[in-house]
Amino acid sequence: MSIAVTVAYAPAPRQVREVSLTLPAGSTVQDAIAASGLRAQFPEIDLAPGSVGVWGRKAPLDQPLRARDRVEIWRPLGVDPKLARRERFGRQGARTAGLFAKRRPGGKPGY
Repeated sequence: MSIAVTVAYAPAPRQVREVSLTLPAGSTVQDAIAASGLRAQFPEIDLAPGSVGVWGRKAPLDQPLRARDRVEIWRPLGVDPKLARRERFGRQGARTAGLFAKRRPGGKPGY
C-alpha cells in the first residue's frame, strides 16, 4: 500500500516549491524530504528541530505520515516579529495605529 504526500518549501518570499510524492505506507517526514529532492536543489535547507512541520504544526523527522499529508520545510525568520511590530508602531505613531486609529466623524475619542 502507498500514500500520497506533498513536500513544500519556500526558498524566498512568495516562491513556493511543491513536490507531490507517492511513498510506501509507514514513511516518515525525513523519508518524504529525502524523496522530494529539495535538499539537492536547495543546499541551504536546515533540518534542525522546529524547522519542519506537517500541515503547519511542528513535527519530528521520525513522525510517520498519513495519506494526503503536507510536509512543510520552514526557513528561519529574518527578523523577530515583536521587534518588527515595535519598529512599525514607532514609524506610524500612536495616532495612526492600533484600535482607535479610525474614528467616526464627530465621534467621542476612543469609540
